[in-house]
Amino acid sequence: MYWTGLSPVRSAAIFIATKQEGIVTMQFDVNLQSPSLSEVGDIAAVAEDHGFECAWITEVTHSPYTLMTRMASETNSIDIGTAIAVAFPRSPMVTAYSAWDVQSLSDGRVLLGLGTQVKGHIEHRFSVEWDSPGPRLRDYVRSLRAIWDAWATGTDVDYQGEFYSIDLCPPEFTPDPIDDPDVPIYVAGVNPYNLKIAGELCDGLHIHPVHSPEYIEEVVVPNVAEGAKYGDRTASDVTLAASVFAIVGESEQERSEKREQVRKQIAFYGSTRTYKTIFGVHGWEEVCDDLHELSVNDRWDEMGNLVTDEMIDAFSVEAATYGDLRKKIESRYDHVDRISVYEPFRGEEQWAALAD
Repeated sequence: MYWTGLSPVRSAAIFIATKQEGIVTMQFDVNLQSPSLSEVGDIAAVAEDHGFECAWITEVTHSPYTLMTRMASETNSIDIGTAIAVAFPRSPMVTAYSAWDVQSLSDGRVLLGLGTQVKGHIEHRFSVEWDSPGPRLRDYVRSLRAIWDAWATGTDVDYQGEFYSIDLCPPEFTPDPIDDPDVPIYVAGVNPYNLKIAGELCDGLHIHPVHSPEYIEEVVVPNVAEGAKYGDRTASDVTLAASVFAIVGESEQERSEKREQVRKQIAFYGSTRTYKTIFGVHGWEEVCDDLHELSVNDRWDEMGNLVTDEMIDAFSVEAATYGDLRKKIESRYDHVDRISVYEPFRGEEQWAALAD
């Protein structure tokens, strides 16, 4: 660990003061997750018409850069972002080309969110090495910046880092300059190291969908602030984006059905021990161990039984309408700059109340 110095209390105080001085207004986005190639452009266009600020897509069953290309072609003003694109299966140069192209096509509307994924997927789905994911992600971000800076200034690419060494990009392999070469980079972070990377180097942070205001205040805020100090930046340089588990329904039955869906989703995420940091803020670390044990024994149907109503209340927001949901979100989150609902947006008219 190369960050030292600020205490969590001092870091949080700096973060809060800076945000207040900047008069940050919460932005409401939509999460499309991974729609089909044929529908993603139309859905993004509806989100733009409703007035949402950004349409985020997730790398699941399609290339995120292909999805963003379709979105860019069908929209004019809404930001288009990844939450997230998996970093390590692609070299930084491959990602640099892909993001540069979409940034050009969209007239500078890309928000590039990168994540490490987890060891099992990296090794067994993508068949690449899993080694020091935090430091490797930091090196990845720095190498992207170096590549784009060289392309923008017409200089030679020459980056020498701990994990990536890139010093060859002849003119015939260099893309044409674009009007907005500074592609904003967000990283996904759960544990302190990646949160500090966001503070030191990045434009934004994707907070994990399983979160609580307590986790954000006690873990996210101070670590982002400490990273920002190390990078000679301020906390206001980092946009905090969160995807929220929302339980919305006018009847008790509707909300009850949504609660059970959220219960299962929390159980699924909780079975990954990486997220013990989040559960640990509330003293629920052992639940993660128990959920993991059930998952490795293929007892998925039993996992929801370990997620209590108290956990659902901590990790989600409940309301009768989307207008009420917006009010509750605004009163719940003091530090978050961008909010989206975890449930994928598919053009629902009632969601427009969130972007009002």
